[in-house]
Amino acid sequence: QVQLVQSGGGLVQAGGSLRLSCAASGSIFLINSMGWYRQAPGKQRELVADITSGGSTNYADSVKGRFTISTDNAKNTVYLQMNSLKPEDTAVYYCKTDAVVTISYRFLTVWGQGTLVTVSS
Repeated sequence: QVQLVQSGGGLVQAGGSLRLSCAASGSIFLINSMGWYRQAPGKQRELVADITSGGSTNYADSVKGRFTISTDNAKNTVYLQMNSLKPEDTAVYYCKTDAVVTISYRFLTVWGQGTLVTVSS
């Protein structure tokens, strides 16, 4: 009913920048929040940043001042601008949305397919 398609990611040297995008589509009545999580090898998935429909943002301490989350509400798209990347930022990045779908008005949590970000030292 709701799909998330991610783009961006790849290989970058330490200190470089990357931008991730995630577009939501489908039977969306409203989006309550969108966010980015990451999972490094051997580690649990962790929150990177999220943003509510009202524009409130929340960042992991490890990325504050370096990453910026933003949305284009008209396109149901969330972005993650990542600057000053470090090798420890290497992970698979997943977007997530909490949304209400049309007709049934059920609340859903949907995950994107994941995209690999590799930061070389």
